[in-house]
Amino acid sequence: MSDQIISNFQSMLERGQDNALIRFGLGNAYLNSKDYTQAIEHLTVALKHDPDYSAAWKLYGKALAGAGSNDEAIKAYQQGIETAENKGDIQAAREMKVFLKRLL
Repeated sequence: MSDQIISNFQSMLERGQDNALIRFGLGNAYLNSKDYTQAIEHLTVALKHDPDYSAAWKLYGKALAGAGSNDEAIKAYQQGIETAENKGDIQAAREMKVFLKRLL
């Protein structure tokens, strides 16, 4: 399933489409496949497209933690929590606080 999703999103990129949602989808698919390096790469681009994308911050932190980059994951969650709270995205902020506590 993930391979098909990855293939579909990659096709969009090859056709010149590139935005936060496509990169988020790719990052999520790679995260589900435990390919943390690829997940980090695409989620980084998603956040460049939209730095206020709370869900992307959450997955970015998960990918960094999965890759063993705990210090970077902590920073990502802290930034994500701040971003989510500023947007009023309380659920995302709560989830990231739980993930953050596990790393501290």
